Amino acid sequence: MADKGRADKMKGKAKEMTGKVTGDREMQTEGKLEQARAEAKKLKGKAQERIKQTGRSAKRDGA
Repeated sequence: MADKGRADKMKGKAKEMTGKVTGDREMQTEGKLEQARAEAKKLKGKAQERIKQTGRSAKRDGA
């Protein structure tokens, strides 16, 4: 999951830079959006992992 998010972020950054160089504001915006999506994926994965860990620790504690 983390690798996919990282790849998406790099792809978005490349698109943003290409848009800047070519003056294509739409492409620049698409790149920023892709980066934001990648960050959201990363945060979602971290949250899911914390939920799993919390569940495991609750089972060990007898909850």
